[in-house]
Amino acid sequence: MPYRQAQFFLVFVLLTIVIGFWGSYWGAIARSSAFHVPIAFHVHAVTATAWVLLLMLQHWSIHGRRRRLHRLAGTASLALFPFLIVGFVMIINVSAARFLAAEDASGRFLPPSFGLSMIFAILAYLVLYYQGLRHRRSVRLHAGYMLATPLILFESPFSRILLDHLPFLVFTPSDFPQRVLDAIVISMAMAIAFSLVLYLRDRRFGTPFLVAALLMFAQAAAMYLGTYSEAFRAAFTAYAALPAWLTLGGGFALGAAVGWWGWRSAPDRTVGRPVAPATS
Repeated sequence: MPYRQAQFFLVFVLLTIVIGFWGSYWGAIARSSAFHVPIAFHVHAVTATAWVLLLMLQHWSIHGRRRRLHRLAGTASLALFPFLIVGFVMIINVSAARFLAAEDASGRFLPPSFGLSMIFAILAYLVLYYQGLRHRRSVRLHAGYMLATPLILFESPFSRILLDHLPFLVFTPSDFPQRVLDAIVISMAMAIAFSLVLYLRDRRFGTPFLVAALLMFAQAAAMYLGTYSEAFRAAFTAYAALPAWLTLGGGFALGAAVGWWGWRSAPDRTVGRPVAPATS
């Protein structure tokens, strides 16, 4: 099976999530209670963490030749994926609400970038998951597309680690709030470089990581476009006026549709097999 050492990558991603969001989420729960944290953060944290844990289970099961468990985990991903997308949409909605509620320019600077970046993150997850399902008969391509998914949101927790613990790596001379965007884009650049290395090591089956790198590059550009584009700021204002049931329902439907479409798009197992001769 390919990517035998992927468990180290997945453990690293999981630790990054815990450390990066300790101050704003995990630690906040430990210090007070879960009821003091917005519900959107809970949904996003639970679904995103569950996604990484599910990938760990899939990797462990297939390399341990527990194929039935691997198939069950894959089926579970179909149920989890729409809620994962809903979690992303809820974060966009929180950003939109904060954008409208902010009374100064500083408070209105970051939310549009966060919102647009999350839109591109949703697009990336939809593309990678669809391709992972569509290529599930090809072990290397399937594994590559699924393992590429955690890279999309790696920037969010890792940029917090940069700002809090490794500030010297944020080499730009900018101040807050621009420095936050710079840290996020630097984190994205690291993930893009990692993806390109994996692609160049195996160009035949490394396409999933090239696709992920291109999607992350678009997401990085969106970090600056969201704040400095007046057209998007106006569109973000209009988005904030949409009812939550519409945006959340649309996100759930989109995630479910991509899962169904990707599952149906995989070639049948019997394609290409010789047909047994008829017997009389």
